[in-house]
Amino acid sequence: MALGRRKRERQSELWVPTAELPRAVGHPFYERLNRLLAEAGFDEFVEDLCQPYYAERLGRPGIPPGVYFRMLFVGYFEGLDSQRGIAWRCADSNSLKTFLGYGLAEATPEHSSLTKVRQRLPESVHERVFAFVLSMAQTKKLLKGKTVGVDATLLEANAAMKSIVRKDTGEDYKQYLRRLAQEAGIDDPSGDDLKRFDKQRKKKASNKDWESPSDSDARIMKMKDGRTHLAYKAEHAVDLQSGLLLAATIHPGDRSDGESLAETLIAAQANLIWSGSSAEIREVPLDNGYHANAALAQCEAWGIRTYAAEKDEPYQRKWTDKPEEYRRAFHANRRRVRGRRGKKLQKLRSEYCERSIAHTCETGGARRSWLRGLVDVGKRYLIHAAGYNLGVLMRKLFGVGTPRSLQGRAAALCAALTRLRNDLLTRLAALPGPPPPRTAAAPITAPPPPRLIAA
Repeated sequence: MALGRRKRERQSELWVPTAELPRAVGHPFYERLNRLLAEAGFDEFVEDLCQPYYAERLGRPGIPPGVYFRMLFVGYFEGLDSQRGIAWRCADSNSLKTFLGYGLAEATPEHSSLTKVRQRLPESVHERVFAFVLSMAQTKKLLKGKTVGVDATLLEANAAMKSIVRKDTGEDYKQYLRRLAQEAGIDDPSGDDLKRFDKQRKKKASNKDWESPSDSDARIMKMKDGRTHLAYKAEHAVDLQSGLLLAATIHPGDRSDGESLAETLIAAQANLIWSGSSAEIREVPLDNGYHANAALAQCEAWGIRTYAAEKDEPYQRKWTDKPEEYRRAFHANRRRVRGRRGKKLQKLRSEYCERSIAHTCETGGARRSWLRGLVDVGKRYLIHAAGYNLGVLMRKLFGVGTPRSLQGRAAALCAALTRLRNDLLTRLAALPGPPPPRTAAAPITAPPPPRLIAA
């Protein structure tokens, strides 16, 4: 066989018969997901939901809403953080084209089209799509909703710390630092002088005094790795019996957990109602960031039992200047969280809440946001969380929650069989050996019969 050589310049054909086009082989995960969405009537639901926001006859037909939401689902399943990356991935993959309903010769939507559709559809539409995915789980009898764990994490905003300006004067950080140095007696300070002067200052940036001119909703926050970024706060409410996300809300980064808890619980209960579930939230395990008197009293008034871990406080609380319901909710929470039930729920909260955050933000690619504003970031993140719920639903029904899980299933099966074989060989080697063969011995003869002596 001769060596094949690649042609540097190849003239494209003017006409290509469709029968000669290669047939796209669909991905088994996306094929099953499409069947699951078709069984639930997903496309009909989103088309009816989005119809009021489009003209009846004016203009050319836009992107089908089912394609728009499917592309955002692809962002979660493929771990893509930007709309540009989602558009490139869908245009490059034949299996994803099949998932979206496009042929090989058809062009998939560009990233700018996703932006236009997102700006056209309000936040309420995205919330109803999120609730529709929960209704699919309710139809399969997987949604419970009685015990809900709540946890929060920070998302990096699409804004740089170098661009922050003063709210009162509009100065950037370097101009502000130069003015302070001149007021301190340093005439015409150089760059090195400003660095030395800045090191001596204690409090350098505060959300009360500084803001980003490109994203006013982002807040200056210290991330878990020690870096300082402009960030948002994403809060998850997770059903601890099924692992499904009941709510995924976006808040300013500097909003405390106790202040945002009520809004997240209201959103979770509303999603349960929209999904067709009659369940009511009764138990909420929380970490120590949510241990605030007002939050505990609010949950107590709603009939919700809290299991919030207490903060390490060096002093004893005084209740003389606080309402009675604060003291009652505090001691009731302390009694519950120290019991056996409270410790069990805290373990479940750590497992399911941290898992949802890791899947959506780390492997799902939502840790870094490329959008700006609470509304746009909330729309994108909510559909990302709906993709997480679809993954949980697929894992419950078919045993596979992401398309990349299929890559290692054959290797995992071979490894399990190999471990089983090695374990059997080890156990057989530990068994005692066969008994030694018997040596030839003299035959055992019976004693002679007694003689009878006549009297």
